[in-house]
Amino acid sequence: MEKEENQNTTTKNHQETKKETAKPEENLDSENKEETAQEAKEEIKEPSPEEKIAELEDKVARTFAEMENQRRRFEKEKDEAFEYGGYSFAKEALNLIDNLERSKQVLETDEKLKNTEALNKSLEHLDIIKKDTISIFEKNNIKPIESLNKKLDPNFHQAMMEIEDDSKEPGTIIQEIQKGFTIKDRLLRPSLVGVSKKVSKKDEKTDKNKENIEDK
Repeated sequence: MEKEENQNTTTKNHQETKKETAKPEENLDSENKEETAQEAKEEIKEPSPEEKIAELEDKVARTFAEMENQRRRFEKEKDEAFEYGGYSFAKEALNLIDNLERSKQVLETDEKLKNTEALNKSLEHLDIIKKDTISIFEKNNIKPIESLNKKLDPNFHQAMMEIEDDSKEPGTIIQEIQKGFTIKDRLLRPSLVGVSKKVSKKDEKTDKNKENIEDK
C-alpha cells in the first residue's frame, strides 16, 4: 500500500512539474502573438491630414478634368449638328436635280417633240428650275463639284468608265455621268465620271489599215 501511495505521489509530482515547465512556453507564444499583432497595427497606419488633403485634391482635379473633356465633346457635337444637321436632307434633295436632268434627256430624245416649240419651252423651264435649285443649295453651302476637263481626284470623283482619247492626258475627266456635290468641307456625294485613256495599239493598227485601204 505504501509503495502504491508513493508511486501515485511521484506521478502527481511529475505531472505538476510538466505543467510548470509548459507554462513559460505558452507565455512566450502569447507574447509573440501580441508583438506580431502590435507590429501589424503599426504597419497599417492611418494617413495623415496632409495626405488626406492631397488625395482629395487629386480626386477633385481628376473630376474637373473629366467634366472639361465632356464639355468639349458636347460643344463639338453641337457644332457638328448645327453645321451638318441637314446632311441627310441635302443628300436626298439631290434627287430633285437628278430627276430634272433625266426629264430633260427624255424630252430631248422624244422623236415626236423634236424641233417643236413645246420642247424648247419645256427644256427652258427645266433649266430655270435646275438653276434655281442649285442656287438655293449654294446659299446653304451645298456646291456642285467641277469635273469636266479636270484630273480625276478620288476624293471627289468616281470613275465609272474609261474612254479612249489621245487628245487628253490619261485620267482626265471627259464625261460627267452624275454631278457630285459638297456640303461645306464635307463630301455629299462624288461625281460619277468617265475618264480618258490612250488609244490601244491594236486600235491604232486598225485605224492605219483603214486609212491605207481608203487610200487604195
